[in-house]
Amino acid sequence: MRDSVVVITGASSGIGRATALACASAGAAVVLAARRADALAEVARECEAAGGQALAVPTDVTDADAVQALARRAVERFGRIDAWVNCAAVTAFAPFLEIPLEEFRRIIDVDVMGYVHGARAALPYLRDQGKGVLINVSSVVAVVPQPYTHAYSMAKAAVRVLSASLRQELRLDGAKGVKVCTVMPPTIDTPFFDHTANYTGRKAKAMPPVYSAERVARTIVDLIRVPRREVMVGPMARNLLMQSKFAPGLAERMMGSQVDKMHLYRTKPAPATSGNLFQPAPGTGSVSGGWHGRRQTALRRAASTAALLTGGLVAARRWGR
Repeated sequence: MRDSVVVITGASSGIGRATALACASAGAAVVLAARRADALAEVARECEAAGGQALAVPTDVTDADAVQALARRAVERFGRIDAWVNCAAVTAFAPFLEIPLEEFRRIIDVDVMGYVHGARAALPYLRDQGKGVLINVSSVVAVVPQPYTHAYSMAKAAVRVLSASLRQELRLDGAKGVKVCTVMPPTIDTPFFDHTANYTGRKAKAMPPVYSAERVARTIVDLIRVPRREVMVGPMARNLLMQSKFAPGLAERMMGSQVDKMHLYRTKPAPATSGNLFQPAPGTGSVSGGWHGRRQTALRRAASTAALLTGGLVAARRWGR
C-alpha cells in the first residue's frame, strides 16, 4: 500500500471516509471525491495526519465529465492510479408506488451510472499501466433484495453484474494485470440511514447486526493488496449468501420480515423527504452514524472466541476421558 495512489468516491462519510483513512494510514496517497467540499477538506486533513498524502476533488459522480476530470487530477498530481474505489451511494425507503419517479431515477443515476462513470474514467489508466485494481462496493442486498429500497437493491445487483462483466472482458482482452473486485457488506454503521430519502412515514435505522465501517475499509485495503473476485463482509453476509443459494424463498421472506420489524421504527414517525438525493447533507461528515458498529463487532468477536474456547474445552475433556 505504501506510495500507492488510491481514488475513492463517496469519501466524505461512512465506508468511503473509513477507506480513505485506512489507505492513508498504510502510507498511500488518496484522491478524495464527493459532493461536499468542506467534508472533503476535513477528510484530507485527517488523512495527512494519518501519514498519507491527500487531494480533495469535489465531484458529483453523476457527471461523467467531472469524473473524467477527477481521474486526470489524480494522474496530474501523483503520476498514476493504482486503485479506484467506487463507493458513492444514496438510497430511499418508500413503498414502490409512492416514491417519486425522479427520485427513483436519481438513485439509479448515482448508484449505477456513478460506478459506470468511475470505471470508464479509471480503466484506461489501469490498462495503459498494465496493472491496477478497480473495487466496486456493492451490498448483500444484491443477493437478497429488500422491500422499500427497490432502486438501491436494483443498483447494487447491477454493480455486481458490472464487475463480473468487466472481469470477463479484461480477461478476453489479455489485461491480466487489471483486477476488478466486488465488496458486499451487510448493514454498516454509517450516517447513511440519517441521510436517506423516506416516504414510509417511519424513521429508518440501521438493521442489526451492524458492522463497523472500518471493517469494510480493512477489506478494501486487503483487496488492493491481494485482489479477489468477490468478498462478503462478515458472517451475516456469508450466511445470507448461503441461504439464498439453498433456500431462496425462505431468505426472501426472512429479509422482508426483518426489514419491516428492524429497519424502520414502529413508533418514530418520519416526514416525507428526498434526503440527500439532490443536495448533499450538511456538515463535515463522519465515519460512524452512531449505531455502535464497533461495539457490536467487538461483542460478536468476544462471543465467537468464547464459543470456540468452550468448544475446545469440551472436546479436550471428552478426549481425556
